[in-house]
Formats: sequence, structure tokens, C-alpha cells
Amino acid sequence: MTNKHLLKAKRLVLKIGSSLLVDESTGRVKNTWLNALADDILAARERGQQIVIVTSGAGAIGRRVLGLPSGKLLLPQKQAAAAVGQIRLAHYYQEVLAERGLKVAQILLTLDDSEDRKRYLNARNTLNTLLDLGVIPVINENDTVATSEIKVGDNDRLGARVAQMVSADALVIFSDVEGLYTANPRKDPAAKLIPVVEKMTPEIEAMADGAGSSVGTGGMATKLMAARLCMEAGCDMAIALGSELHPLTRMEKTGKGTWFLADKSPVSARKAWIGGSIKPRGALVLDSGAVKALDKGKSLLPAGIKAVRGEFGRGDAVVLEDENGAFLGKGLVAYDSKDAALIAGRHSSEIESVLGYHGADEIIHRDDLFTEKRQ
Repeated sequence: MTNKHLLKAKRLVLKIGSSLLVDESTGRVKNTWLNALADDILAARERGQQIVIVTSGAGAIGRRVLGLPSGKLLLPQKQAAAAVGQIRLAHYYQEVLAERGLKVAQILLTLDDSEDRKRYLNARNTLNTLLDLGVIPVINENDTVATSEIKVGDNDRLGARVAQMVSADALVIFSDVEGLYTANPRKDPAAKLIPVVEKMTPEIEAMADGAGSSVGTGGMATKLMAARLCMEAGCDMAIALGSELHPLTRMEKTGKGTWFLADKSPVSARKAWIGGSIKPRGALVLDSGAVKALDKGKSLLPAGIKAVRGEFGRGDAVVLEDENGAFLGKGLVAYDSKDAALIAGRHSSEIESVLGYHGADEIIHRDDLFTEKRQ
């Protein structure tokens, strides 16, 4: 039953935990497991899916290389271990995926990258461009510079943030358990696997338990936090067993795991967020041609703008109005108010000659538009 959610996802984020990737006793990468995962990723790509990997493991690898003791480390030690381990971790992924003809990019993120508007947009644009070019982004939290104040805290929630950022259809969190159970299966033999969760309730959240591995930081509680973030963003999320070889293929064939199902698509969730949650910083007045284009679900081009009002930055929300002042909707702009005013009424091909650089062809992309239904 759950296979359809996995296979229908055009854009899929895979979260890989430290305990799956790194041998707890030796601190070495499990090469056989990683190669099996790479086979799964190749199969997913061949059936047309775009893949993003969110991985842990840098700290665990770096700890072994530096000879640091087991147990809790001081923050500078953690950062040093992450710095040493990150370059090795990226190399492992690059090597196994390149052997299968797949291109890889490394991206390190912090909490600021998902909460600061400009940094969020830059990261989002980079990720979308990489995916459009057929590249597999391999993402980790930038532990070398992150402190307790700016850390996401665990890669389960980082996976959810990335899924939001790229408007993924699904996030799969591979774990050392099959999914969400009614009780801790290690302690209660009567615990039952929950195959589908359609609504996050206090009863569901009460089923979370603590972390079970010494090399990772996430437990079931962080996975449920990630599930809530995904569901709100219109992204399905699954928790599935990752400790066996070929975890994605296993999930596809057995259908085992727990799916947290969103009640809307990523694009519709994003549009609802734009329409209801963001305070506009300015306004764009549109000509009749642009109004008709919006009614057809198209992006807003510079040529259709008659006037720019207010001061706003790139990525801010603005109100859209017709020439009579009627409200048409809201959108997130690709240019600040100064540049928008300079290119208003001009063809997209003129942007570079006017501004000295060529950003987006559209002032507002259709995925960043919320429009009112009109009679």
C-alpha cells in the first residue's frame, strides 16, 4: 500500500543517519551498505525521480580520525571532528555515486540558511538548479560553524527543512527501526507498527521514544517533529528501516514503514502560506495582459508591470493589483523594489542590459504566486 507514495514522488529527499552509515565500534564508513544505497539511488533516478540526500556521519568519522574518546565532546571538539570528517564523508558519496555515472554536489547548511530570507532563497535556487541539471545534492548541517544557538539540532529536522526548501514530494528518514510503533518495540513485544498517519495528534506524539544509538543524535521525537514540518509543507514523510542492504528497494518491495501523509501538495501548501501567513512589503500594479496571464496560472513577467509601490527586498511578499486598485493576490518577488522599478514594462531579454546582470526571467514565478479566484 505504501509503495505508491514512494514511487509517485518526483522529488525525493533521503535522510541517512550516522548509525546506518558509520560502524559504531570502528568509526569507519560501511562501504557495502553505502554501495547498496547507491544502487537504489541509481534505480530511482532511472525511473525519473530527483534525489536529495541529507546525511549525518561527519562527526562520527572525524572523531575516529582524530582519536577522540567516545562519549560527549566539547563544542570545539565536535566542530573539529566535523571539519575533518566532512571532507571524507563527501568523498565517500562522490566516489560511490560517480561509479554509477551520477553527479554529486556538497552543500552545508545551518539554521540561518532556512530562516534568513535571502540565504533561504539563495540555497533554494542553488538546490533547484542542481536538481534541474541532474545533480544529486548531498547535504549536511555545517557543524563546523554552527553553535547551539544556530544549530537545527538534528538531521531529521534538517531533512524536513530541506524538503520544504525544495518543495519535495516526499522525505524518507531511514532509521534503525521499521517505523512508528504503538510502543517501543525493543521494550514491548506487543508493540504494533503504524503504517499510515494522516493527522498529527497528541496520541501519536506520545508514542515517541528516546535515541537508541551512540553515534547519532535523533530519536523518534525528532522524527515526529520532522513529520509535522513536512505535513504542514504539503510533503509526505516516511520512517523506514535502513539498516539492511538496499533500504530504498526494500521499502519499495515490502511496503513496510510508517507514512505521514500531507493533505495538500507542496505547491498548494506553499501558495496557501504565501496567501495567508506573510505580511506584504509593497505592491505591483499590473496591466490587463498580466492579469490575464495570472488567471491562466502563468508567472508574472516584467513586461506586465505598470507601477512599483513601496520598498521591498528580493524574496519579500508583495500585493498584486490591477490598474483599478483591485486586489489580485500576493507573491514573492525575485527582484528588490529598486530593480523591479527599473525593469517594469520591459521584456525579460532586456533585464541584463538594464541591471547589469540577468537574474530570473520573471518578477514572480508561478510557484511563488497566490491569486484570488475571480468571477
